[in-house]
This record gives sequence, structure tokens and C-alpha cells, in this order.
Amino acid sequence: MCQKRRCAWAPVLAIPVLLVRLGLPQTNLTLAQDTEPPVQDLRANGQKQMRYFLIGPAKGEPPKPGYRLLLVLPGGDGSAEFRPFVTNILQNALSEKYLVAQLVAPKWREDENRTVWPTEKNPDAKMAFTSEKFVNVVVEQVKTKQKIDVRHVYALGWSSGGPAAYAAALREKTPITGAFVAMSVFKPEQLPPAKNAKGRAFYILHSPQDFIAMRFPQQAKDMLAKAGANVTLVTYEGGHGWHGDVFGMIRSGIEWLDEQTEKPRQEPKSRGPERD
Repeated sequence: MCQKRRCAWAPVLAIPVLLVRLGLPQTNLTLAQDTEPPVQDLRANGQKQMRYFLIGPAKGEPPKPGYRLLLVLPGGDGSAEFRPFVTNILQNALSEKYLVAQLVAPKWREDENRTVWPTEKNPDAKMAFTSEKFVNVVVEQVKTKQKIDVRHVYALGWSSGGPAAYAAALREKTPITGAFVAMSVFKPEQLPPAKNAKGRAFYILHSPQDFIAMRFPQQAKDMLAKAGANVTLVTYEGGHGWHGDVFGMIRSGIEWLDEQTEKPRQEPKSRGPERD
């Protein structure tokens, strides 16, 4: 039985201060106003509970194939408080080719032990939609605002946001081509079939000192790789939360996802001329 304040993969982390929750010094979260990229506070499909921030693009010519898109499902309570940190991700970890959409977790109930990001196979009785649907609707709406390079649409989820990032990336039909999952559990019975992972990319980040056991990310790596996904598991020191060179770690993960997505596809071997 997990303790109320320890099971960060499902209930809200009961830590009131954002800086403590992130494990980051305040200087890493402070941005000069004149350097901050454009931020739009939006509602997908006009639905109040489908709130998200569209962050970017920076000034300049858009990439010819379209912008790459990173969807962020924050850990903890998944709230709008994470917006400064997520804006810093765009500025310090991503290239000018990227836009970021930070989803804000709908609050379906006041219970501290609620599932922050309920999914199709781990639902909340009071939810009006799943996290997977939320992701899909946001991607479609962003496409109406900017040209998007559909080869590079990734989900970043940590702690409580991790299971939903897995779920969104493992649907049979999904706009997500890769997922960056950090400090998270992996529960196959609460996810779509692993066979859907084939051809997709998963970057898994975990600390051996985390109270979430290493068996979770290791199982994810083994199961997804067996299913035909491109998977890597990277570890860091410090336990649960963001520690060390946070933006450097995120940059490395996104660059790895880009590399997997940009690998040339293997053409099927010719079987010779077709016969009647």
C-alpha cells in the first residue's frame, strides 16, 4: 500500500511550492520579460477543461517542413503553475524548430489522491474525456494555427504525467511519434497493447534513488523494445524530481527522439517482377 505523499504517479504530490516540487533553484525559473516567447492561454475545442498553453514560436522564418511539437504533461498536480518551467524548456532545451503545448490537468475532483491524468484504461468516474483525447484534440487545434511537422510530435510526461504520456504514445492511431517519460511507473495493464509501439520512439529517464523502483522503467524498456520500438533508458542521480542539469537532460532526450524519427525507413526488399 503506497503512502499518500509518495505515490507521485497517481495522486497529487502534496508539495505547495513549485520550486521545491521541481527540485530547481529559483534562478532557473526566472525569465526576463523581453526574452520570453509568445504564450497563448487556450481552450481546445472551446472546452473549459481542455486548457493548454501554446508556447512559441520565436521570431523568424518557420521551418519548411513545419514546426516540431512537444506536448508536455507535467507531474505533480499538472497545474498551470508549471508554465514558467515549461517555457524555460522551450528556451533552454529545444531548437527554434519547436513549439510547445503544455496541457493543464483537468481537476475532476478535489480528492488529494485523485489520478491527475486519467486515461482510457485508468479512468476517473467524473472525467468528461481521457488524457489521450485531450492530447489528440490539442494536436489538431495546433495544426490549425501553425504548420506542424507530423514526423516530430512528442509527448513529455514526468511523475504523474508519465503514464498518460505512455498511453497517448501507445494508442493504435495517435499523432504522437515519440515519448519522453521521466520518473514514472509503467503498468502495462493500464496501457494500450505494447504491439502498437512498433516504429515509435521512447526515451525513458529515471533515477536509481527514486522511490519509484527501477523495475518500472526497466520493464518499459524491455517490453517496448521487444514490440519493435526504439527505446533507451537513461539514469541520473538525485532521486525523484528534476535534479542536476535539468534542461541539458531534456535537450538530450529530445535530440535522441529526433534522431530516431529521422532515421531512414528500411525499404522492403524487392521480390522481383510481379507475375500474373
